[in-house]
Amino acid sequence: MTITAALVLFTVIWSMVFFVVLPLRLVTQGDAGEVVPGTHASSPHELALGRKARITTIWAVALFALIAGVIVSEVVSVRDLDWFGRMDPVAQG
Repeated sequence: MTITAALVLFTVIWSMVFFVVLPLRLVTQGDAGEVVPGTHASSPHELALGRKARITTIWAVALFALIAGVIVSEVVSVRDLDWFGRMDPVAQG
């Protein structure tokens, strides 16, 4: 795995985890009873974006270590995922 591939993999994992973490423990302005004029009642009351970014980073590092370990150790390779036999060399005739 190259450095670029590792960075792309980590960025994708971080983004996916972030979108999972964002709605967790969300308190909306409607739930809090303090709707700011000009905003929707479903807008967050207190976003706590820094805390959610830290939680995301912790989970992303753990998932990245697991996935990168599988990729580097070649426990599962691309050829294992070739269910239709398209990667087999074509017989020269």
